[in-house]
Amino acid sequence: MKATDANLIDLMRTRNQFIIPIFQRNYNWTLAQCRQLWNDIIQAGQDPVYSRHFIGSIVYIKKEDCPTTTIPQLLLIDGQQRMTTITLLLFALGNAIHKKGEDVGITQEEINEYVSGQSSEALFLP
Repeated sequence: MKATDANLIDLMRTRNQFIIPIFQRNYNWTLAQCRQLWNDIIQAGQDPVYSRHFIGSIVYIKKEDCPTTTIPQLLLIDGQQRMTTITLLLFALGNAIHKKGEDVGITQEEINEYVSGQSSEALFLP
């Protein structure tokens, strides 16, 4: 096993498809876990000393039966709850910015492009 220090958004932006194996538990974060993550984000964002925050390990392996002509698939073994929550949070933030209609220094499209690594109107929520 090889451990690497990586930025979560950079990991999410790679040209890989993360697959949640069937043996993984269902998404079941409660308000308490979401609130803790939100508080960590606010605290990290307000502290000029820290430019990074450790959210936990993300463990994945390459899917062996992945055809070579498609996007590489990675089996997400640990961290699926955090990755899912942060993805939803970022897209919700983009949607809120879009609905507000005011200039806040970043647009919904920029957030979507940053997270997905590509421009896609399909990522916009109605």
